[in-house]
Amino acid sequence: MASLLRQIVAGPRARHPEAGLDLCYVTDNIIATSGPSGTYPQRAYRNPLDSLVKFLDEKHKDNWAIWEFRAEGTGYPDEEVYNRIYHYPFPDHHPPPFALIPNIMASMRNWRKENKDRVIVVHCKAGKGRSGTASCSYLISEEGWKVEDALKRFTERRMRPGFGTGVSIPSQLRWIGYVDRWAKHRRIYVERQVEVLEVHCWGLRDGVKIAIEGFVDDGKTIKTFHTFTRLEREVVRGEVPSGGNLADVVSEIMQNRGLRRSASKKDLKTGSRANSKERKPLSNTSFPTDPSSQSTDSPANLDGTCLSTEDEVPPENTGDVVFRPSRRVVLPTNDLNIDIERRNKAAYGLAMVTSVSHVWFNTFFEGKGPEQNGEADDSGVFETEWDKMDGIKGSSRKGTRAFDKIALVWKALKDESGKPGIVITEPKEGEEVRQSSPANWTGRDRVAPSDGKDLGFRTASPAVSNEDISRANSPGSPKEVLTAPNPPEDGGEGIRPHGPNGEEEIHPPSNTSVTRSSSNENTPLSTHSQNPQQTGDDATSAEVPEVQSPESLSGIVSGVQHVSTGNLPGGKPENEMKTSGHGHTLGHLSTKLQSS
Repeated sequence: MASLLRQIVAGPRARHPEAGLDLCYVTDNIIATSGPSGTYPQRAYRNPLDSLVKFLDEKHKDNWAIWEFRAEGTGYPDEEVYNRIYHYPFPDHHPPPFALIPNIMASMRNWRKENKDRVIVVHCKAGKGRSGTASCSYLISEEGWKVEDALKRFTERRMRPGFGTGVSIPSQLRWIGYVDRWAKHRRIYVERQVEVLEVHCWGLRDGVKIAIEGFVDDGKTIKTFHTFTRLEREVVRGEVPSGGNLADVVSEIMQNRGLRRSASKKDLKTGSRANSKERKPLSNTSFPTDPSSQSTDSPANLDGTCLSTEDEVPPENTGDVVFRPSRRVVLPTNDLNIDIERRNKAAYGLAMVTSVSHVWFNTFFEGKGPEQNGEADDSGVFETEWDKMDGIKGSSRKGTRAFDKIALVWKALKDESGKPGIVITEPKEGEEVRQSSPANWTGRDRVAPSDGKDLGFRTASPAVSNEDISRANSPGSPKEVLTAPNPPEDGGEGIRPHGPNGEEEIHPPSNTSVTRSSSNENTPLSTHSQNPQQTGDDATSAEVPEVQSPESLSGIVSGVQHVSTGNLPGGKPENEMKTSGHGHTLGHLSTKLQSS
């Protein structure tokens, strides 16, 4: 019975024929597996931890180590895998904070370089999205694979034939493209504080909520930094009703599927072309196209798959809109997420969620940082289309169309001395590598606002405090600032040290150095050695030359953990920010409707 449950849960993922476990060999030295569990009921339908350890011991003796990426918790204590484990957790269905990438790559490289027989075991929850992102990134950056070859190999080895691609989430695919550019251009990354200036939206439908999110807590948690309201919205073309009726949404779907008697398919296509010609930019700004976004060509379905752009006719109740925050919105890192939700009125004053989607991007890469020797543009625009957004829980489902196209205008902030931020380079062989602190292995809920979101009737309105939703100020009042929270002062607590060769202790090289932002003078930056066999801290810090001389930089310091968001203008404590509300579940009711 347990074996049958495991086969059902594994679904489209390939199982190892000999071990009978949900795992695969991506290469001879990289194993991708779903998250194992040593406790019930999870071990009844997941890989039993003891079975996985037994298989690895028999096949590879002591030449295996685990890299886990579960912000929700591993499901087992480190001791159960001989403490031979490296922690770089981030939320499910999302890309990692890019500041973690150099750490992950260097720790994998150091483990493999010591002994050619060593294997890397990666796992998240399903061993697909997060594990595939890390596996492909390693093949690209450390073994010189082409992006398309790495993605193809992971799909061939991890997925059953005909069951889709291994890494399928557009934002994770975008991150793999970032890794390729990072590896080809001297492996420099500069962490910066970023301000959101405007959000432009073409063809906005009714009842759409737009929020700005970012990483906190070393990337283990996603927080909502700002949710736009109607008072921050300027309609520059067309009209967007304050709240649409559910019947209008059904009519919209039927129209775009050619089911309305009054509109033939020929008429729809003609109308679509005519409408697209009428669409003009919202301003004189030239919005670049995002080449790394992954398009979806699947036809419209009532179950929420995205609609075909060719046959879609925007309904009359849409508009081209500019959102301008009434308070400054400053995030501590380059990683930004645009979160979208559409709610429509149903009968008896109820509300139904008809759209859920989001998209991540990184302003250092969108600002051409790798190609400009680490000197990324200090402002820019990220643009994407509805069909290229991430779907619900890692799927392609997004529901009904919320808009046609969206663009976010951003600006990178410099510290008082004019320096760009924190320079992060990949540690060289023999240098120490920093590891993240692990999440609680027993489990952690609500690490992202998107937890539990799905299409259906709302059980309640989002749990957003007044502080989280900006209100329009009077014309003469100064703008306030909404920023990220302070991380814990003991940022090194729980960090596990290891040397590049697995030794118990390692002394920092004398030439290890980093660059830090002067806005954080009171927060020391340090590098930490890591050892999966032992827990402890070893730190050092030093000044570094300018970004233009990356050869003189060594080691890596993640700016994510050490950017004190309390030092940002108007910084806000983390416990006062929204992590997640009541989520969305299919078939439940709500008596309140909020839309922007």
